[in-house]
Amino acid sequence: MLLDPLQARVLFQRAIDNHFAILAVNADSPAALTDVLEAARQCQAPIMIETSLWQLTGHSFGAGDPYLGLARYLVQLAVLAESERYRNIPVLFHTDHIKGPVTLPLLKAALRGLPTGIGNQTIRPSTLSLDSSALTEEQNIASILELCSEARQALLPVTLEMEAGVDDGITPLEVARRLIGDVEASQPGYLALWAPGVGTQHGLGEQNAFSADAVKQHQELASTLTGRPIGIALHGSSGLSETGLRAAVAAGVTKVNWSSESLLIRSRAAQDFYATHGPQLEKGHKDWKATAMDHGIQSFVSARYQPKVIERIQILGGAGQA
Repeated sequence: MLLDPLQARVLFQRAIDNHFAILAVNADSPAALTDVLEAARQCQAPIMIETSLWQLTGHSFGAGDPYLGLARYLVQLAVLAESERYRNIPVLFHTDHIKGPVTLPLLKAALRGLPTGIGNQTIRPSTLSLDSSALTEEQNIASILELCSEARQALLPVTLEMEAGVDDGITPLEVARRLIGDVEASQPGYLALWAPGVGTQHGLGEQNAFSADAVKQHQELASTLTGRPIGIALHGSSGLSETGLRAAVAAGVTKVNWSSESLLIRSRAAQDFYATHGPQLEKGHKDWKATAMDHGIQSFVSARYQPKVIERIQILGGAGQA
């Protein structure tokens, strides 16, 4: 079931109360969507699907048009999530690295509802965030407040994640006080996740600077500033060890982004498929068509990928939490 913004808040509260984190997979193809939901079904775990701007404009979804890409992505996910097979799995959709001039227009359109092309039906994300890596503190605050104002004017609920410069080391607590404090003072009640820097980095490098203590301090401060429990969103988890991931969850992380390692697993599996199926792709081979079809490679990739998704869900404590 694809959750709406209010249901998303209930799930985040459940994650805080039950000390688990929701795996948030940056899925870049329809096949990846299916694999992630299937892994969540096998674990009976809630799952988050998120996407970056480059995926929305990519060939599988928008082919250069981020609005079309976001609508198409959401429709495909909704069809899967509402199907009988996955209806009992809580599924969230989140906007991840959205940046540049299109950021606020695209997120405002998403907040109000994107056209599905089926009559007058529209579809909306579960949660929203934007990439603040190139923004000043003032721009970051102003952007989040603009989304809050849009929601208030439209009389629609919205659930937001706010981030600091997550690749800039450990975010000082005074920065959190300014960012969260200013948003909460002006537009209270919209923030549900806080993504500070806690020593991790995006990409596949080793995460030797990760600090569970920083997670704990930021989780406690964010909750104090808002007057309600706020979970920490962990960016840059791909290079973090199992021990580090478990420590992050114990310290207050309730959402773990997973992109680089996920993409690497799928791309290496595809590489192995073509390296080992060369003879079957010769035009005279009896199995050439079955091998050449998308189903051939995607089944091979799924067999490699789904167990890795399951493993990560289990590390984060999400299994059985659906």
